[in-house]
Amino acid sequence: MRILILTQWYPPEPQEFLAEMAQSLQSLGHELTVLTGFPNWPLGRVYPGYHIKLWQREILNGISVVRVALYPDHSRSALKRMLNYASFALSATILGPWLVKRADVIHVIPPITVAIPAWILSRLWGVPFTHEIQDIWPETLVATGMLRNRHMFEMVSKFAKWVYQNSTAIRVISPGFKNNLIEKGVPPHKIHVISNWVDTGFYRPVEPDPVLSVKCGLAGRFNIIYAGAMGPAQNLDTVIEAAQMLSDLPQVQFVLVGTGLDRPRLEETVRAYGLCNVKFLGPYPSEAMPGIYALADVLLVHLRDDPLFQITIPHKIFTYLAVGKPILAAVRGDAADVVESTHAGITCVPSNPQVLAQAVRRFYEMAPKERIDLGQNGRRAACEIFGREYVVTQIAAMLETAVAKRRVASHHGLVS
Repeated sequence: MRILILTQWYPPEPQEFLAEMAQSLQSLGHELTVLTGFPNWPLGRVYPGYHIKLWQREILNGISVVRVALYPDHSRSALKRMLNYASFALSATILGPWLVKRADVIHVIPPITVAIPAWILSRLWGVPFTHEIQDIWPETLVATGMLRNRHMFEMVSKFAKWVYQNSTAIRVISPGFKNNLIEKGVPPHKIHVISNWVDTGFYRPVEPDPVLSVKCGLAGRFNIIYAGAMGPAQNLDTVIEAAQMLSDLPQVQFVLVGTGLDRPRLEETVRAYGLCNVKFLGPYPSEAMPGIYALADVLLVHLRDDPLFQITIPHKIFTYLAVGKPILAAVRGDAADVVESTHAGITCVPSNPQVLAQAVRRFYEMAPKERIDLGQNGRRAACEIFGREYVVTQIAAMLETAVAKRRVASHHGLVS
């Protein structure tokens, strides 16, 4: 198959799973092209080495990547964010047909606005497009504070339903996502529940580096490490408040790795409270992360207490499983189910500092052997259930089925 992956974000932006998907699909014998934008996420600034221009071609790890112009932004401004989404959709629509050759299937990666050029290209070429849902729209926009207007909510809802109606197949990453779509009237046969995966060869247990531990200020401490975005969805204020409640345990510290919209405010809050048990390490390149994870006693995931996040499974959970460290998951629903079913850690309700602090105390008082067992359980699950090759094979099967359905429908005159 010739596969076009149509996505607004692609490495060097922190979207390694997309590169892994493309490389794995290509290793299965398929021909891959990626149509994307110029890298600017998550800070809204164009990456060094890139400049916004009409279009650009490059080869990344053997994958043909075509980039088209967009308006770079990742601010709190709803208008600027929509300009960011709309500009890429417009560029991909106008330039896509001239820059990429006809594919057998178009696979759309969020945001949902990317479905616009996908639909136009699918009509132009007479091929199906499939849609991947990593975030449910418009609920995600509401949960992250980007959409507050009721009329806009209704407009985005109608657009989402149009996308689901025109997609030949839809990949969702959790059972909760599937139930959400069925409630919206999407036929169950269109929906494929295919988990996210983790590269268990890259993310694996490694020996802690004592030099790095000292350099990062982690030596001799019981480190609860959070790695990832720091924005409204993560609600890391809860972590800061929990840290206040744990001041009687001087060995315990929270280590926040990464960046995001909320990071400056969180750092100011820590300074205002005079806390010595919260450390910000900033962002690290992906190749350095196994070494950072090795310094953790516990790995933390936290999402705001919102109905949407009960059906969301953050990708960091799979990474945490793979590196063989115990997990503290302050989440509800499907994400909590992953941690509990794999016996890889402790779960607790989110957005509750007191409960989070109590869970940290449980880990701190736990026998080291018990924490080691939890980490090993996670590593085993990552290799057996959430391995990259196994999951991407399922995605390839979904795409092949979509192509076959389109050919049958065309043969019988059921598509225009």
